[in-house]
Amino acid sequence: MDHQQHLETAIALACENVESGGGPFGAIVVKDGQIIGRGGNRVTPNNDPTAHAEISAIRDACNTLGTFQLEGCVLYTSCEPYPMCLGAIYWARPEAVFYAMNKDDAATIGFDDAFIYDEISKSYTERTIPFHRLVADDKRPFQQWETKTDRVNY
Repeated sequence: MDHQQHLETAIALACENVESGGGPFGAIVVKDGQIIGRGGNRVTPNNDPTAHAEISAIRDACNTLGTFQLEGCVLYTSCEPYPMCLGAIYWARPEAVFYAMNKDDAATIGFDDAFIYDEISKSYTERTIPFHRLVADDKRPFQQWETKTDRVNY
């Protein structure tokens, strides 16, 4: 597999995305040498904070494959994935990720995610956005899941 060529495709997608009003990020998912998913950062045009390139490429690839996991796939992205995308990547389980620029490069142009890493390590009460747990004894959703005979574990 030509990793450099696929990475260059992701970078070109990022450039196209900037020209069409999106952010400077692009990603592709490749399986057996074929691109099966594409995505560009469309946060501001779509008013969607989850519309990152990697998330969009994962969604596209999963739709193409008809599954929620990217077994045997490789993700190529123009920049090191941010925390949300990193989580999605681990849930999707591709076999590898290749990226070009890193989070420090992104920070130099105003995309600094260091605060998110800092927030994750804080206790709930110390976070910038407070998290409050309301204890409820109603565990029906979990009980239903445990007894569901046709569930698909993930």
